[in-house]
Amino acid sequence: MENIVKQIQLIALVIILAATIIAFGIEIYQMIVVKKVTLADLLLLFLYLEVLAMVRVFWESQSIQITLPLFIAITALSRFIILQGKSINPEVLLYEAGAIVLIAIAILVLRFRNSPLFGLEKKKKTK
Repeated sequence: MENIVKQIQLIALVIILAATIIAFGIEIYQMIVVKKVTLADLLLLFLYLEVLAMVRVFWESQSIQITLPLFIAITALSRFIILQGKSINPEVLLYEAGAIVLIAIAILVLRFRNSPLFGLEKKKKTK
């Protein structure tokens, strides 16, 4: 049963990889046709790059670090804010900025959770 689930995961991973590459290519093609590159376009390409990195990490280690989806979430929120532009309600912008800050704090906590800087190093087992 475990082997079947692993095979399904790898098939899904290949599908995600192919779809991301196709979407990346379509976005590049649209930028060439329009002859314009915006910050939102660059952030979208960065999102695709992060998804590709997450696919690579999962392929190599069979697990996903929580920080990768958090980076994707920050980039997606940033892109969303940029796309809304000046028409955005300042109150909504405040909530979105707060979400970005919370995600950034989560990344910092996860990065430094085993750091002696915060006194959160892993406790060694004594026998």
